[in-house]
Amino acid sequence: MKKVILSAILMAAMSVSFVSCKGCTDKAKDATEQAGDAMDEAGDAVESNMESAGEAVDGAIDATGEAVEGVKEAASDAVDKVQEAGEDLKDAANDATDKVKETAEDVKDVVKD
Repeated sequence: MKKVILSAILMAAMSVSFVSCKGCTDKAKDATEQAGDAMDEAGDAVESNMESAGEAVDGAIDATGEAVEGVKEAASDAVDKVQEAGEDLKDAANDATDKVKETAEDVKDVVKD
């Protein structure tokens, strides 16, 4: 960017110094136009690079958001599985308790007889 600005200043200085001769005036105008075109192209390149950088940042943000969502979903699934395992364990404990009660009732009946 500095080179473009310095080139433009140099071209402006050259155009002023060559104004004294008529043939050089056309060359100075051409040089000034070329410097202006170069500055426009440099500006376009900078703008294009900024757009590309913005798109890259947007892509990174989207990827990060998707990763966060994936982690949230995985954590939620893990919590659900732990809850299911806890419920299964509770059901198994209740079944075992019921079987112990039934066995105790059977033993009690056998002892009475």
